[in-house]
Amino acid sequence: MELTTMEAMIQGEAKLWENIFAFTNSMALRYALELGIVDIIHSHGGPITLSQIAAGIDSPSLNIENLARLMRLLVRKDIFTTHHQQSDSGEITIYGLTPHTSRWLMQGSEFSLVPFIMMQTHPELMTSWLFLSKCVKEGGTAFSQVHGCEIIDFAQKNPKFNKMFNDAMACTAKLEAEGILWGYRDGFSSINGSLVDVGGGTGEMAAKIVKAHPHVKAINFDLPHVITTAPMHQGVSHVEGNIFGAIPNVDAILLKRVLHGFSDEDCIKILKNCAKKIPKKTGKIIIVEHVLEPNGNGPFDETGLVMDLLMMILTSSGKERIELDWKKLLKEGGFSHHKIIKIPAFLSIIEAHPA
Repeated sequence: MELTTMEAMIQGEAKLWENIFAFTNSMALRYALELGIVDIIHSHGGPITLSQIAAGIDSPSLNIENLARLMRLLVRKDIFTTHHQQSDSGEITIYGLTPHTSRWLMQGSEFSLVPFIMMQTHPELMTSWLFLSKCVKEGGTAFSQVHGCEIIDFAQKNPKFNKMFNDAMACTAKLEAEGILWGYRDGFSSINGSLVDVGGGTGEMAAKIVKAHPHVKAINFDLPHVITTAPMHQGVSHVEGNIFGAIPNVDAILLKRVLHGFSDEDCIKILKNCAKKIPKKTGKIIIVEHVLEPNGNGPFDETGLVMDLLMMILTSSGKERIELDWKKLLKEGGFSHHKIIKIPAFLSIIEAHPA
């Protein structure tokens, strides 16, 4: 066997091993959050030793060797940093936070992704991935195969899961909001009147829009079991309802990470319903979604493909879409004019106007 052929085979084998155990990355991250390692290091104001990390973990019988092994992987994955320094007893390793990744992992911080990570790695969701092949063979959702009902129904029946789900959606909404508010600042400024955030969860996005653009009258619109847990936000009114039903009449409609949960047919129904609720000449819808680029090499292009599989296990017909898909849906839904606005985030903004 030629050396180049052998090298190629080794690289192929290494890639397979990497994919086989890819799940350990997310699980190791979860366990680091459960142990509170990020917050322990942050509370010290700088890099600390393994013993100091161990002292901050509430456990009477902590295995410090296992902690070191967990940290070793997470350092490799750029979750933490290591430095070596001299002490009276010799060289010791100190662990610190990374300047860009660790900021997303602190409990209670403004841009914390902790609730989303804890939901995605929770057994209630992780088990669903084991049924992915059934989605391919038979259709339906992997989640319903495991739990006997769809995720929305499951959330309605399980308050603890419902809170975890809502907290996860709220934390990503906060994260996404900054990019949306900056990337679409002129678009929000041009709204002369009211806006409804359809599927707005607990209202964080609507609240941020009002704070940045006080002239906008905002409505947060979602299902009853979501609205009942929503806090009050200044300048935002909460309205219960169904996306296929009585959406309030407004000047603009925001659909953030909503349509990817529905089939093409249902998306067209939703869009037609929205078209009836806004002025024909001046109304618009603001769709915030990921636009798939399967062959792209951008920082979020691979994540988009993974999110597409997530939609497969959680929804019966939801999916991520390429630009051509969006153009087709909008045209059939009554919106003949649209433009895609790239923002510094996983998502893009699709602004569309009625035919």
